[in-house]
Amino acid sequence: MIQLHHVTKLYGEVIGVNDLCLDMQPGAYGLVGPNGSGKTTLINLLTGQLRPTLGAVKVFGEPPSNNRKLLRRLGLCPATDVLYPNVSARQWVSYLVSLHGFSKQESEELAVQSLDHVGMLSRMDRPMGEYSLGMRQRAKIAQAIAHQPDLIILDEPYNGLDPVGRQQMSDLLKRWVGEGKSLLFASHVLHEIESITSSFLLIYGGRLLASGTSEELESFISEAPQQVTLVGEDVAELVADLTRQSWVESVQLGDNRTKLKVALRDPAAFYQALPAWINGKSIRVDQLQGSQSNLTAIFDALLRNHRGEV
Repeated sequence: MIQLHHVTKLYGEVIGVNDLCLDMQPGAYGLVGPNGSGKTTLINLLTGQLRPTLGAVKVFGEPPSNNRKLLRRLGLCPATDVLYPNVSARQWVSYLVSLHGFSKQESEELAVQSLDHVGMLSRMDRPMGEYSLGMRQRAKIAQAIAHQPDLIILDEPYNGLDPVGRQQMSDLLKRWVGEGKSLLFASHVLHEIESITSSFLLIYGGRLLASGTSEELESFISEAPQQVTLVGEDVAELVADLTRQSWVESVQLGDNRTKLKVALRDPAAFYQALPAWINGKSIRVDQLQGSQSNLTAIFDALLRNHRGEV
């Protein structure tokens, strides 16, 4: 479905994406990375809005730039907002569908059908200038799916949606995947994607750091260097045991002696040893905070591993 062969995109001296190599079969994928990691640049390369500075991009076996036939097979929900305040959602979506070669009647029917799917049927004839951010987001998703593409690409599609709207969009995307169609979902929030698919691409600093299922990535992350924090009245009693271990990089005890930060070379060894230390000395630990609670920290750990750093 998607092939990237040593793809690099430069904006002057700034690197958008760097030496990406990837083969993706049809299916559902999450593109995960912090803001500024290169997700939108990659999406613009896949949809032909940008051309790579180096390397080659193919979607369904063809280069996407200036390829109308290929773009008919793609649907895009961009991160940018809808800026047509005097046009209704029905007019906007049907016009975009007509650009793919559908007749006026077909475009109208497909537009109404897609707006119904996203819960906008009763409001589709109101000017979009009167819409809330969540309603405009629904309209954007409607235009992405209206022409029934083989692959939809969604860039932060939940922006502006309330919890009910997020659940409805998740249900819609699950049905899309269940019908055998393909999807690429870009977000900086991991759990948003986990509800749709278990296949992930992790991008950071323009580089693809890892790809695979959630179980594979969790296993990989657990083996990468990371920092954990222990909170409790007795955590200071763990300092002596920790400093004797080769897999501990550093130990930092807070001024009030109830918070202990530990940088680990081998997190698995730490998690294996900790229960015995706690039970053997009857130590009270109220909280254990790992870097997995912070997506940026995970990417930092993966990047250090990629560079061969400790």
